[in-house]
Amino acid sequence: MMSQNIALAMMAHPDDAEILCAGTLLRLLELGWSIHIATAANGNCGSMTLDRKQIAAIRHEEAKVAAARIGATYHCLGINDVEVTYSVQNIRKAIDLFRQVNPSLVITHPRHDYMLDHEQTHLLARGASFAFAAPNASSLPVPQHASVPYLYYADPLEGRDPYTGQLVTPTVLIDISDVMQAKSDMLVCHVSQRQWLQKHHGMDEYILAMQRHGAMRGESAGCAFAEAFVQHSGHAYPQDDLLSRLLEPQSLSTVEQING
Repeated sequence: MMSQNIALAMMAHPDDAEILCAGTLLRLLELGWSIHIATAANGNCGSMTLDRKQIAAIRHEEAKVAAARIGATYHCLGINDVEVTYSVQNIRKAIDLFRQVNPSLVITHPRHDYMLDHEQTHLLARGASFAFAAPNASSLPVPQHASVPYLYYADPLEGRDPYTGQLVTPTVLIDISDVMQAKSDMLVCHVSQRQWLQKHHGMDEYILAMQRHGAMRGESAGCAFAEAFVQHSGHAYPQDDLLSRLLEPQSLSTVEQING
């Protein structure tokens, strides 16, 4: 039995959590969970006109505002965009973050995704989730009740494995229909990215793309909007499906029946 209910979404860039898993975080919040959102990168390549320092500062504030909308805490490892690597320095940063947060549930990127910042963040989050409770893994004190947390992988971009082009089969689909507006409101906080895409596409593509993906996963789950996850079931990790138990999603057998 878990001694604390703390969820950490460890993602690559500011706005990734809002796109991929904020609905599930909102549903956990309704159950009284403490929510933390972290990014490995600082977002400093997120502009065509501003320099690195300027856009990184803007995106940091946007991420803080988005997290604050739901009473969550935002963290950033401070790695430059397109420079996220599974290095000794970054491993230590990730483990120290996990020591500070002490999560019982972690959501991160899948092993295969459209860009390497996501894939390397996957390694950092997976590595830290396994190691942070080991006494000698960090100079920071081991938090009380620290243990290997539940670990789930969110969808890759468009839900497709970039190496095969095939749609990823989730182990759990979470109905986020009732919190979709709140999820959208969090994403709207990332003004710099929304404005850039509005100018580029001539429409609010930033929000619409997120909503289309949620609707696609929702169709499989038999609801308006859903988020999809694959649970990590490796040695030492909890084996029961916590998200299913807490949030009562459609089972995979139900999904198969809906899809015929």
